[in-house]
Amino acid sequence: RVGVSRVRAEAFGCPLECPIGDKDVAEEAARLGCTRAIAAVRKAARSGRGGVLAVGNAPTALTEAVRLVAEEGWRPDLIIGMPVGFVSAEESKAALAGGEADPVPYVTCLGRKGGSSAAVAAVNALLLLAEGRGEVKG
Repeated sequence: RVGVSRVRAEAFGCPLECPIGDKDVAEEAARLGCTRAIAAVRKAARSGRGGVLAVGNAPTALTEAVRLVAEEGWRPDLIIGMPVGFVSAEESKAALAGGEADPVPYVTCLGRKGGSSAAVAAVNALLLLAEGRGEVKG
């Protein structure tokens, strides 16, 4: 949340939320015996809003988001799934790219690389494109 351009996000009416540190998320995680990342994604899904889910650090958050789309019909507007690491990062991104979260559009980078900085860069790039200031190359 810190790295995303607040000015650009607010210009589009996009609040920046990161519920992983919320008291109710910590309580739910403790009560259910799951990670705070999983509880935070569940809270986002319960909000009833679409929005963009950006995951840069927690493969369990991305895995839960894919499950919620596939099994519970959650429909965020976009999933940016770029967790980094050796434990489940590669698998969570492969599930996203493999169609398990269809019909939700996504942005990812396959393999073990990624991270919060990559997810933030993707969000900021999309905001620039939405402003008409970005240039699509490729």
